[in-house]
Amino acid sequence: MMKRHFFVDKTRQIAMLFVMGLVFPGQFSVAGPLCAGTGQCNITSPGAGVVHDSLYVKSLVLEYQGVKTALITLDVVAVGTIGELSRDFVAEVKSRLHHELGISQVLINASHNHLDGFLNGGGKIVSDVVGFTLRSVKKALENMEPVQAGAGAGSEGSFAMNRRIKLGDGKVFTIRHAHPGWPDQRIPTPGAIDPEIGILRLLRMDGSPKAVVYNYACHPYTGVPDKSVTAEFPGIASGVIEAHLGQGVMAFFLQGAAGDITEILYKDVDSPRSCVPFGLSLGENVLRKLKDIRCSKTADLLFISEKISLPLRRDIPEQLVRLDEENRQLIAGLRSTSLNLKTFIPLYVKYSLFPEFPSGASYEYQWENDRGYSGLEKMDEANRKDMEKYLRNILSMERLCENTENMAQLKLKQDEITTLGGDSVTVEVSGLRIGDFVVFTFPGEPFVQTGLRVKSFSPFEHTFLAGYTNGYIHYAPIRESYGEGGYETMNCILAPEWQEIYERKIQEIITRMT
Repeated sequence: MMKRHFFVDKTRQIAMLFVMGLVFPGQFSVAGPLCAGTGQCNITSPGAGVVHDSLYVKSLVLEYQGVKTALITLDVVAVGTIGELSRDFVAEVKSRLHHELGISQVLINASHNHLDGFLNGGGKIVSDVVGFTLRSVKKALENMEPVQAGAGAGSEGSFAMNRRIKLGDGKVFTIRHAHPGWPDQRIPTPGAIDPEIGILRLLRMDGSPKAVVYNYACHPYTGVPDKSVTAEFPGIASGVIEAHLGQGVMAFFLQGAAGDITEILYKDVDSPRSCVPFGLSLGENVLRKLKDIRCSKTADLLFISEKISLPLRRDIPEQLVRLDEENRQLIAGLRSTSLNLKTFIPLYVKYSLFPEFPSGASYEYQWENDRGYSGLEKMDEANRKDMEKYLRNILSMERLCENTENMAQLKLKQDEITTLGGDSVTVEVSGLRIGDFVVFTFPGEPFVQTGLRVKSFSPFEHTFLAGYTNGYIHYAPIRESYGEGGYETMNCILAPEWQEIYERKIQEIITRMT
C-alpha cells in the first residue's frame, strides 16, 4: 500500500508541475538553452535628402524557459517627448508586441542620436516607426536559435568628455551650441566620464557569432561635415563590428548614463566636425575586447520591471525670478562706448599684438615725448577704456544669452509639470540579466555619476546602466548639481530627491536578482 500511495503521490506531483508549467511557463518550465533572434529595419525616410549612413530600428529577441524578451534599439534622439516619435510610442509598441506576438518583456532604447532630424531639419525618419519596429521583431522571431552568452568590458576614453565645466566661482557652465562660451577661468577639476564599454557576446552553438550588445555613455551630436543624415558614432561603431565579424552578425548599441557627457571638439570652429573617428575607435575597442569574452552554453535570463514615482520639482518660479533679476543687473551694467564691432576688432588686434606702441612706430611716441606732447598716449588711454567697456558688454551679452535660453527651458519644463499634474511622475525602470551581463534602465538622461554609483553597489561584475529606455523624462541631475546650475538643471522636471528613490529601487531589483 505504501508503494501504491507513493506512486500516486508522485504522479500527482508530476502532473501538478506539468500544469503549472503550462500556466506559468516563465516561472516553472524546465530550463532550456537561451535562444536569440535578430532583426532590423531601415527607418530613414525616402525624402531625407543626403544620407551619410542610414538610421535603423534593431530587435534582439531572447527566449528563456518559454518566455520571450525583446531588446529594441533605435537611432533616434528619444523614444517620445522630444524628437519625431510620439509620446505614446513606447506604450503602443509594447501593446502591439503583447497582443500580436505574445511578448511582454520589452526594453526600447534610443541612442539619443541628434542627427535623426532633431538638429538637421526634421523629416529624416519614416512616419510609421511603430510598424517598422514590429517588423524588425518579427524578423528576429524568424531566426531564433540556441545561443551561448558571455559578458565583458572594454574601454574607450579618447573622445568623451564631461561637458559640465566647473568654473572658479563654484558654478557650472554647460558646453552647448546654444551657449556662447565662458570667461577664461581656472577649471578646478575635470568632470568624470565612464570609459567602460559593457559588452554582451552571443554565439551560436557552433561558435559562430550571432549578435553583440554594447553599452557606452556619450551624447551623439557632432554629426558629419556635410550635416547629412547619420546614426552618429553608435551607427559607425556598429557598422565596424558587423563588417568585421560578418556572418549576419547584428550589433546593438545601448546608450548609457550620458546626461553630462559629450564628444570632444563638439564646438570646434577651425575644422569640419565629424563623428566618424569616434565611431571607428569605439567599434575597434569593442572588437578588441570581444575575442577575450568566454561564452557559456547554459546562460540564463532574468527580467524585472517596476513602476516608480519620482517627485516633480517645485522651484522653477523661484529660478525664473532669480534669472530675471540677474538679467536686470547685467543690463544695468552695460555701458556706452564709441566703439562698434567694426572698430573694436582692429583695435583689439592692434593693442594685443603691440601693447607698448599700438598706434604708431616707437619713434613717433618718442618724438611726441621729446616735445612734451602726449596725443598718442592719451588716444591709447581712451581706446583701452572703450575696449574694456566693450569687452565687458560682450561678456554680459553672452551671459544674457545663456540666461535667456535657460529661462526658456525652465518655462517649457514648468508647462510640462503643469500638464502632468500632481506631485510626481510615474516611470518604468527595469533590470535585465543575460548570463553575466546585467543592465538597469532609466527613462531619461542620467548623469554619468548615477551610472558609476549603480555599478559601485551592484554585486555583479558586469553591471551597466542604459538611459533613454522605455520613455523620456529629460535630464536627471545628481542632487549636488542643482545648486551648481548649468543647462541640465534647467531642462529638468525632477526634484533632487529622485536620485535616492531611483537608487533604492535599483538596489531592490538587485536583491531580487541575487
